Amino acid sequence: MSAEFDQSEFIDRDYEAARRMPAEAAPAGVQGRPPSRDELEGRASEMQKKLADLRRAQEALERERGQLDEARRRLAEFQNGRTEMLQHLGRGVGLLEKAALDARRNAEQMSRTLESLREALRNVEAIEQDKWTAENYSSELTRALTAIENARMEWNSARLKWPVLDGQTDPAAAAPASAAAEWIGQLAELGYGRLWRLGLALTWPLAAAALLAIAAFLLARFL
Repeated sequence: MSAEFDQSEFIDRDYEAARRMPAEAAPAGVQGRPPSRDELEGRASEMQKKLADLRRAQEALERERGQLDEARRRLAEFQNGRTEMLQHLGRGVGLLEKAALDARRNAEQMSRTLESLREALRNVEAIEQDKWTAENYSSELTRALTAIENARMEWNSARLKWPVLDGQTDPAAAAPASAAAEWIGQLAELGYGRLWRLGLALTWPLAAAALLAIAAFLLARFL
């Protein structure tokens, strides 16, 4: 055989490349030795650092979650408080407005009652019995009795309207006792003469009808 034998065909090129690889670049399996103590401590330190970073991140997330929970609680408190106060304040304003209106009405009624009592007091104080004579005795007495009767009606009307005149000091009782008392007070303000004429105007139709019925009965009986 004249052909020259080529030994390069029997060389393992991968083995040769691995043998020429630097020791620091080869993996641990290739090096064929266990990790050293320094390497293990380095790894442990690195893991400890990562754990510390994870704990700090967890604490930051927990703080952020706490802040969100607090913000949510405060927002709910605001919304509930706003709704509650809108209801209470609206109701309170309505009640106080009504109370203020009632108070103004009561004050106006009390002012009118006070003026009526003052006028009745002046009329009674104006009676001068020592100046009565035999000639004007009857007319003066009638005038005095009328003034006293009017004053009594004013006083009784005021007592019905204002219980404070009977010693009741409760502010709530200072309002008119009832609608009937107010109606009686208004009638009392008309005076004795007007009330008499009003009563006559209300009763004379009935009296006239009764008289006509009696006359018709008598005529039918005697005719």
